[in-house]
Amino acid sequence: MDISRRQFLILAAGTGVVAGCRTVEDGGASTTTGVEQIVNVGPAGHYATEGVYDQYRSLGFFVVRKREKLFALSAFCTHKKCKLNAEKDHSFYCKCHGSAFNPDGKVTTGPAKRDLPIFPTFVDENGQLQIKVPAK
Repeated sequence: MDISRRQFLILAAGTGVVAGCRTVEDGGASTTTGVEQIVNVGPAGHYATEGVYDQYRSLGFFVVRKREKLFALSAFCTHKKCKLNAEKDHSFYCKCHGSAFNPDGKVTTGPAKRDLPIFPTFVDENGQLQIKVPAK
């Protein structure tokens, strides 16, 4: 099948648009950047116990249960974007420059000056917790 240069460019552009509209299911990683992603982190019931769930740190967020609140916090320090570590007391620590954040994502020790971003979450019709991860 022969296609013209124009047809090829239209096809290539369409493929790029479709590739940019991906979601990430069950914690799988996407290599697409610049596009908000919806990450399915499994049944909301898996997060019933109060604490920090750090299995999605590599995708850029922590799932946090605090009493009746279930939310997601960025896993990157607001100072220089170093990846944070979740501590046993449910706080977050940046090993790069020493910033610390409380379990709500509020700065407790600088040099960071901004609190951790909270990512939108929702439970879908199947009871799956979905996290909206902003574009990188």
